[in-house]
Amino acid sequence: MADHKELIEEYKQKKDDIKRRLREFEEAGKGSAKDIFTELCFCILTPQSNARQCDKAIEELKRKGLLFKAPAGMIRPILKGRARFHNKKADYLVNARRSFDKSILSRGNILDVRKKIVENIKGIGYKEASHFLRNIGLGGDIAILDRHILKNLKRYGVIGAVPLSISVRTYLNIEKSARSFAKKIGLGLGELDLLFWSRETGEIFK
Repeated sequence: MADHKELIEEYKQKKDDIKRRLREFEEAGKGSAKDIFTELCFCILTPQSNARQCDKAIEELKRKGLLFKAPAGMIRPILKGRARFHNKKADYLVNARRSFDKSILSRGNILDVRKKIVENIKGIGYKEASHFLRNIGLGGDIAILDRHILKNLKRYGVIGAVPLSISVRTYLNIEKSARSFAKKIGLGLGELDLLFWSRETGEIFK
């Protein structure tokens, strides 16, 4: 098991960048309904895909005026080569226009909001919903359990092994453990997530 002290020292070195990124997420959450929807679309694209490439796809869809109105058939070519399962994900983006209502973000506590998002929007699971909420400044106490985070949670003994698949119950249990670990070392889950992410990818992105 790795020493927690090295993690805390690493955080101290990256603290300013991490805090700035979290403030940027909070500012993003104050954006228009279209801005919030754009972030949702980004998170729909990211599963099993490169986040930078997904971001480029979203920016091109916006630039060409396709993100908010175009049918799936016009979206697919932009996603191809950038997001895995681009055919399905194009359908998910179109479906999200009908399914997403910004007002859902203010209904209940954040765990309930996340559950509603998962239940109502195709292509979004707990990881993606958590990612979306973090990116609009609402994810300070929820975990984005992707492979980078799970690998590091194992490294520090928070979990015994990286699960091959994650049910909702498993997700919530790991999240609870991650929350306790973050609190133990004096961080929020959002800070811990960006710290682990930067360690694995070399950057503090989103």
